[in-house]
Amino acid sequence: MRSLRRNTTVRGFSLIEVLVALVVVSVGLLGIAKMQAIAYSSTGVASKRSLAAIEAASLASAMHANRAYWSVSGVTPVSTTITGAAVSASTDPALLAVTDCTLAGAGPSGCSPSALAAYDLNGVNGWAPTLKQLLGTSDQATIICATPVAPLPVTCTVTISWSENQVALNTQEAAAANAALAANTPAALQLPSYTLYIEP
Repeated sequence: MRSLRRNTTVRGFSLIEVLVALVVVSVGLLGIAKMQAIAYSSTGVASKRSLAAIEAASLASAMHANRAYWSVSGVTPVSTTITGAAVSASTDPALLAVTDCTLAGAGPSGCSPSALAAYDLNGVNGWAPTLKQLLGTSDQATIICATPVAPLPVTCTVTISWSENQVALNTQEAAAANAALAANTPAALQLPSYTLYIEP
């Protein structure tokens, strides 16, 4: 019979090697979790920015459809501010009114161009309520129109601003966000804006 000899050169992992492997895997998993949080935040940011662009284009379409109001020099308001779900200030007081330009509300004669502009901004499914619903409670928009001397066309600038939550990418952004939070003011990083130039 042959005697079996033990092979003393074969050894398993030591406890220290296992602990080092666990630390390396843990650091990798933490990095993956941070990347996932940043990706999720970036998706939300991109979504709000694309919604702002779509809403600005929607207002541009409404302005093009109502050229009798938005493209007439001296009629077009110089400045209009939308806060929340309605026009809060305008150089044309007609835009502050909430009018009904549906067939049932306006009747067969229809609305005037200024009433139609107010309806487009403040109506039930108007631009301001839709903007508030899509971008949140802290949204604000301004419409600034320049009325140059004829024959130059009227040009308007629509600026939409909103606040958004964002994951800090590095320690500087985290420190700026913490300082803004302590001062009870939103950080500049969290107040993006979108500007569109329109020629109605």
